Amino acid sequence: MKAEVVDLFCGIGGLSAGFRAEGFNVRAGIDLDDSCRHAYEANINAPFIAKSITAVSPTELKKLYSRGSRRILVGCAPCQPFSMYTGRYRQNESGEDVDKRWALLDEFARLIENVEPDVVSMENVVRVTKHPAFDSFVSRLESAGYTVTHYKVRAQDYGVPQRRTRLVLFASQFGKVELTKPTHAQTPLTVRQTIASLPPIAAGTWASSDRLHRSRGVGEKNLRRLKATREGGSWKDWDEDLQLACHKREGGRSFRAVYGRMSWDEPSPVITTQCLGIGNGRFGHPDQDRAISIREAAMLQSFPPDFDFVPEGQEASGVTLARQIGNAVPPRLGEAVARSIREHLNSVTATRR
Repeated sequence: MKAEVVDLFCGIGGLSAGFRAEGFNVRAGIDLDDSCRHAYEANINAPFIAKSITAVSPTELKKLYSRGSRRILVGCAPCQPFSMYTGRYRQNESGEDVDKRWALLDEFARLIENVEPDVVSMENVVRVTKHPAFDSFVSRLESAGYTVTHYKVRAQDYGVPQRRTRLVLFASQFGKVELTKPTHAQTPLTVRQTIASLPPIAAGTWASSDRLHRSRGVGEKNLRRLKATREGGSWKDWDEDLQLACHKREGGRSFRAVYGRMSWDEPSPVITTQCLGIGNGRFGHPDQDRAISIREAAMLQSFPPDFDFVPEGQEASGVTLARQIGNAVPPRLGEAVARSIREHLNSVTATRR
């Protein structure tokens, strides 16, 4: 029986790309952000539906699957309200959560309850498990007859050249889904293996061969700071006259990664939506005096070097692309999710013969 995938909160298609690589038929991606349309459709070869999940009906979703197929519903609900970078979650004076984005988990559960897909998967930050919305989500799926499992996953163990720890949840009508075995636990891919082959560029310039291999410009003082930073180093390498006022305060000395350079022979730090600026983390190139380029950020997220982000002739916005890339599920992590589901379905089929 063929298995078909619909990807909610699909963004530019990192999770869908993983499923395609593992041989699944991706039927569609749904996301409110229409700026992701080109990248999704050009690389996934499936329709992009620009729509809020709150406006998606179960009937509409069911029609995306072929009759008689195994239905797989996957998604990565926006993680900002759960992220350590934005705080635990915002509350008012009565202790109530004022950031309603977590309610998208309720919408995800609504569709699962009514569409009844065979298998469900969700990827998110690990801290989501500390929010009452997560407990409610799991409880609703279990009440609907699903066996729910979730795992804390290190993306670098599955071929993503980046230290990125995420939660992966599975829910199946056929029993427990086991997470597939790691492929790179002992030999994680490094920054060098991933981006060293790209041509060198200066800050504020781009490569003639790839308009996305472009780096943000830096001012004269920040250029001096970069020159004073060793590979894998940070602002702690600087003379005092280059340090910022916050670095000299006791509380500021804990921000070791800010203005740091990556290390060639280690995985990169987490690629965030702010990854193109050296002041936002350890996003300095290991030895070139600049922040990483758009293309380098994408490749460190495990997107292939020819991934098509922007239509020909359209200006490539660094702000938009950094947001899309930082929010994406790394495709190789998506492959691990897809492989886990394929192995699960294969075991179910074998048992029922």
